[in-house]
Amino acid sequence: MMTLKTIDTGFFKLDGGAMFGVVPKALWNKQNPADDANRCTWAMRCLLVENGQQLLLIDTGLGDKQDDRFFSHYDPHGEASLLKSIRQAGYSEKDITDVLLTHLHFDHVGGAVRRAGEQLLATFPAATYWSHSQHWQWAVNPNPREKASFLKENIQPLQESGQLQFVDQQTFPFPDIELLPVDGHTEKMTLPIIRVGSQTVAYVADLLPSAAHIPLPWVMSYDVRPLLTMQEKAQLLQQAADENWILVFEHDPLIEAATVEATEKGIRVRDKGTLVSFLE
Repeated sequence: MMTLKTIDTGFFKLDGGAMFGVVPKALWNKQNPADDANRCTWAMRCLLVENGQQLLLIDTGLGDKQDDRFFSHYDPHGEASLLKSIRQAGYSEKDITDVLLTHLHFDHVGGAVRRAGEQLLATFPAATYWSHSQHWQWAVNPNPREKASFLKENIQPLQESGQLQFVDQQTFPFPDIELLPVDGHTEKMTLPIIRVGSQTVAYVADLLPSAAHIPLPWVMSYDVRPLLTMQEKAQLLQQAADENWILVFEHDPLIEAATVEATEKGIRVRDKGTLVSFLE
């Protein structure tokens, strides 16, 4: 039986207009109020999956190795950190056997690499790090739109460590986890769909960064293919409603998990709460 635990790595801020795209501020500001610099607060919520033999970490948050100038743009805050939360869950960084990186934007991969003096090392020394080969190539040869999101210090050390594998070239060692590649936000972002007994948990990463992004037109300006994002959202949300999936939101500052249902206005949140409350 799998055990799932959310891992809080703290909060950061991103521009509200960028996070909500063409949606008017008069609407999105009710969902996530902006500060004086038009920035909204977002969570960086990772997921820990234990199956009795392996311990999988899904995404790693922002990390702490960037300089003050970098962090000044994003105002990381909160008491939690990646390693602190892993230890509070009863584990250490040495216990992590696998790390699945949904994609390589800095707020998802930053904690995968740590600074040790002048060296950059894999944070989890015993882990295999998993990415998608097409997304990896996308990240190491970035397009101008995403270049600022793919930082070499987050990516190159993983390959140099010898710990990197690709989910589309090797067998991912978790048979109860289906990996769903989607291409609207970035090339081959990989979403884990996890079977836990009779229930299904979908960690939706940046396809649905928050519950507020469930309505189809609520698409981030960061997405490289926004129309495709809308199609991918529609397909996933319909299946989630039909099969009563539990959605885990990586960036929602308040809502950790939710189920959805079909309404006259489209798919909307039915129930919301903590992941553990849905799995009890």
